[in-house]
Amino acid sequence: KTGGAPRRYAPPYLQSDKGEDSDVAAYFSSCNRNKQSIALNFTKPEGQKVIRKLLQESEVVVENFKTGTLDKYGLGYKQLKEEFPGLIYCSITGFGQTGPYKDRPAYDMLIQAMGGSMSITGVPDG
Repeated sequence: KTGGAPRRYAPPYLQSDKGEDSDVAAYFSSCNRNKQSIALNFTKPEGQKVIRKLLQESEVVVENFKTGTLDKYGLGYKQLKEEFPGLIYCSITGFGQTGPYKDRPAYDMLIQAMGGSMSITGVPDG
């Protein structure tokens, strides 16, 4: 079972007051304590409007899109810094903001393969 709130994808699960397993994975809860989330389509003006409204009450933005992706939608560092001068903007890209790979997407398995850790983990003969 995946998705939704709460997520149940990895044991151990938190127990209810009666000692029964709940639908809440302990690991998920420890990493996401006190967090809330919403899904927005930032490519649409409606989604951008909601983001800007949230930023009125926010201090930090953390994003992990390819370099320049959010710039196309008016949500890049330079654009948001003008509108929200106190904003702390953290962009975590797979290959950095400059350099020959800066425009490439990155995800876990790709980085494992490029870094060599994929060759020493997992099941032999996979």
